[in-house]
Amino acid sequence: MSDQTFQTLKNLPNLLYQSQCVLHKHEVLICGGKDKKNCYSYHTLKNEYNHLELRGHCVVKLVDNNNNKDINEITLLSFGGLIKHTLVMKYVSVWSNISKKIKKLNNYNQWVPFTDNQNQPIIIGRDEYHNYQGVRAVIGGSNNHLLFITCYSNNISVFNLNTFQFIKHDTLPTDDDIFYHCFVSNLENEQGQEMTKTNKGENKQNYQMLLFCKKTGLSIKYDEDNNAFQFHQLPVCSDIASFFCYAYVCINDIILFFGGWNSKYGFDSVILKSVQKYSIRDNKWTAFQKTLPSSLYHSVAILNEDDNHIHIIGGNDDENTTISTHMKTKVRAWDPSQLVMICLFIFIYFDEIQINLISKNEIEFIVRHWIRTLQIKFGWINDFNKIIMKYSR
Repeated sequence: MSDQTFQTLKNLPNLLYQSQCVLHKHEVLICGGKDKKNCYSYHTLKNEYNHLELRGHCVVKLVDNNNNKDINEITLLSFGGLIKHTLVMKYVSVWSNISKKIKKLNNYNQWVPFTDNQNQPIIIGRDEYHNYQGVRAVIGGSNNHLLFITCYSNNISVFNLNTFQFIKHDTLPTDDDIFYHCFVSNLENEQGQEMTKTNKGENKQNYQMLLFCKKTGLSIKYDEDNNAFQFHQLPVCSDIASFFCYAYVCINDIILFFGGWNSKYGFDSVILKSVQKYSIRDNKWTAFQKTLPSSLYHSVAILNEDDNHIHIIGGNDDENTTISTHMKTKVRAWDPSQLVMICLFIFIYFDEIQINLISKNEIEFIVRHWIRTLQIKFGWINDFNKIIMKYSR
């Protein structure tokens, strides 16, 4: 990997940490932070910010199953925090001309109370004493109608977005306090949804998730038909076994962890600049030699799928100073499987020009030239050549 692994982008308009981000086309919606109500839309092509008004400690993008809806519109749900709130926003890009015309008429791009079908306000929280600070959530279920919530100290709940009610509460099998943690859908199955058949031939819905916090690693399976959880222990890399508050992003079957904090104060406090990778399929951890430009925690990471970059936004540095740094890094710098996919697309082209006429040595020469051109510094696995050769034949 080159010295330009991380590219610094235009600074945030404000100092932010403990922020939340949602991706919408060429926009990264940066949703507030601790003691900050300001939120912004960052345009990945223009490298510019636009101001939004919203706040919240956990923000998720709801899935709209109505195919007639405008694809340019998304719905955001913001909830949780030390002081609970539950708000919803119908969002249309602030970079488009239409957003200014419809904002006043239909409450677009404005946070409004989350209400049920009778227009009664809904608060996503178990009780007034339940701590939702550092809460994490994912959307899932057979119809993307379930909100899975994990929060302090070791709680997991299921909220039905159709009925506006909690349908399940359970306890995570851990002694760690779970907050500011990693909680993702297992994308090994399409959109995290697994279909299995019972002995009677009936379809059974299982939704799979993964959670990491300090020394806790869990594979979580939710049986939608029986409204029950199953938990399985996962290993945690010793380098981050006492850490949390890291930025994380799930890509295909890997999870990348950037930075982290061990929550101790004084001389015992440690803030990481390391980058770790967990392979879901192999159940294996990898530590990278390349690190963040500086130690970082309480930042947020999000994948920009259009140009295969990971954005790392805000956070606190090793002096516990909140920063306005925004940087990005290429996915292929951390996930070699992306290189294989690119190779396959390249050789699809060669296949169209009679690749059978190209010898093995010529294919390896082309691959080596391609690696040099893209300045790929980490090792190339010989099996990649075999995969390409097998495909080409």
